[in-house]
Amino acid sequence: MRQRVPAALAADALAIVAFVSVGRRNHDEAVDASGVVGTAAPFLLALVLGWLVLRLWRRPTATAWAVALWAITLSVGMALRKVVWDDGTATAFVIVAAVALFVLLVGWRSAFTWWRGRRATG
Repeated sequence: MRQRVPAALAADALAIVAFVSVGRRNHDEAVDASGVVGTAAPFLLALVLGWLVLRLWRRPTATAWAVALWAITLSVGMALRKVVWDDGTATAFVIVAAVALFVLLVGWRSAFTWWRGRRATG
């Protein structure tokens, strides 16, 4: 289980970076390191906070806990984006971010759980 913690945290961070990269490309913004990091920073900080609050290292692949992680990452990330980064939180962006982050953060865990179950039974 311990070896899953770094991999799970990395998968979560990569999910956020992928979401940000696609969003920046779709809006004709530079997909360079500084642009991606600047846009992803509030969500990455929120992700780390979520991991700490939920003590996710105890169950890094649990799908049910991923829903709570998603809620923290989305809400705190949006708050940081608005208050600290003084960046936009238009309704359409919040909806797209909510759906994309849910699919990414919860999705990989669901796929992993399914795959692990198939491996155990066959």
